[in-house]
Amino acid sequence: MLRSERIVFPGIPQSIEEFKMLPQAQMATPFDTAALTVLALCVYPQNKALSLEMLDFLRGPRPLNGVEKQFIADRFMDKDYVPRSYFVGAVPANDYTPAQPYTVVVSEEPYSYTGEGYAKLNLFSGGADSPRQVKMRNAKDGKWYMWEQFLLGGIRQPESSNPWA
Repeated sequence: MLRSERIVFPGIPQSIEEFKMLPQAQMATPFDTAALTVLALCVYPQNKALSLEMLDFLRGPRPLNGVEKQFIADRFMDKDYVPRSYFVGAVPANDYTPAQPYTVVVSEEPYSYTGEGYAKLNLFSGGADSPRQVKMRNAKDGKWYMWEQFLLGGIRQPESSNPWA
């Protein structure tokens, strides 16, 4: 049976210390790490440096390189709403305003664990027709570190900026 988990956050962390204090920051499961990836990306529009620091924390011994940082910057050029779309209740009609508390649903798929020590989990965006993935790797310390994320692809525009809505 495929598992889904609802990961709930009280708010968006305003510091790396707040981020690390979240129970999910233990990264004991790949579900926690996948949900934290959404949270870290949501910080980017207000505080790029903090967001990148959070992402580096999630990546553990493999921090972001220059190309990966530039990729993230390019995706945020005019679409700061994309990471918010992964929170429950955030859809184009409400300009991707999430329900409170912030909740991310993370799900397994039949092929989530095909590589030994790796997990690829699905997250659903309120603006996309198909799920997006985050891939994690289990390290010697038992933590699930973010290996790569596929969350920043295009989605439907918020209704307020869509001339056809």
